[in-house]
Amino acid sequence: MNGSSKPRLYSDVNFDKSQEEMDLSSVHITWGKQEIYEILRKLGRGKYSDVYEGLNMSTQDKIVIKILKPIKRSKILREIKTMRTLESYPNIPKLFDIIKDNNTKTAALIMEHCKSQDMISLFSKLDENDIKFYLYEILKTLDFAHSKGIMHRDIKPSNILINHQKKSLKIIDWGLADFYLPDTPYNVKVASRYYKAPELLVNYQYYDYSVDMWSFGVIFAGVIFKKNPFFHGHDNYDQLVKIVRVLGTENFFEYIEKYDISLDERYEDLKMHYNPKAWAKMVTDEMKFASDEALNLLNKILVFDHGERLLPSEAMQHQYFDSVRENKEKI
Repeated sequence: MNGSSKPRLYSDVNFDKSQEEMDLSSVHITWGKQEIYEILRKLGRGKYSDVYEGLNMSTQDKIVIKILKPIKRSKILREIKTMRTLESYPNIPKLFDIIKDNNTKTAALIMEHCKSQDMISLFSKLDENDIKFYLYEILKTLDFAHSKGIMHRDIKPSNILINHQKKSLKIIDWGLADFYLPDTPYNVKVASRYYKAPELLVNYQYYDYSVDMWSFGVIFAGVIFKKNPFFHGHDNYDQLVKIVRVLGTENFFEYIEKYDISLDERYEDLKMHYNPKAWAKMVTDEMKFASDEALNLLNKILVFDHGERLLPSEAMQHQYFDSVRENKEKI
């Protein structure tokens, strides 16, 4: 495939699985009892589901009920397979049950309830050591998912739940996740606009796990520069222009040439020349988290070329996280 690439790690994870393991039709569903669950309140809504806080009346435990809107059966099976593949990891909510409404035949996932605080407002109150700890936990979770051959494809602050009292973090909503296979075209209509990687914005279908690292980098930039979201485009075209204005026109055109990407003619604004902005020159006195180490790490994540972006495991070894690793070693 002209212009395609493989990630440095975990590229063949799913090749090593049997045909049956990869086949979605092998996903077995045992339908649970709808009547033992009660909806308490709505938590949120998305394109493909409505999410509620609920109660398991037989145990009196709080749960999350994710009611799936009418979608392809394969999408439901993929989300179930993803959750089952990842459920051993503490930073990913457990899937307890799958139920179906008797009248509408609508499916719902019953999942672990996670008490949490809003990530953006919480980070504004935390010190740098706590923020580093949670950023490290995000990277650890992404590395685990990628090691299982799974791309999340919708990393954003609202999908990261933090319980600061317990010092725990969960990455939720694996509804857009998919299993990675090299040289396979994927849907670019994934991720939320402000966190979309450049490859998605230029309709490059042969992307990989590195879309998650771009999204992480945008969150990280928001923390450093106290600007959320960091790239704020009013549509997908403007989103790419906002990115190019920071990372530079020359770097962008080198990237699309390397991967043989055709650019949509609507990108008139990109014909203007933008020099890359130096991260250090964007720092003001109130940006207390903008250390040299933080900017150095950001510079290695927010790059156009997805093949050059740091992997989660590489980012975890960066000097920015030295204190986190030292604390973990002591524990």
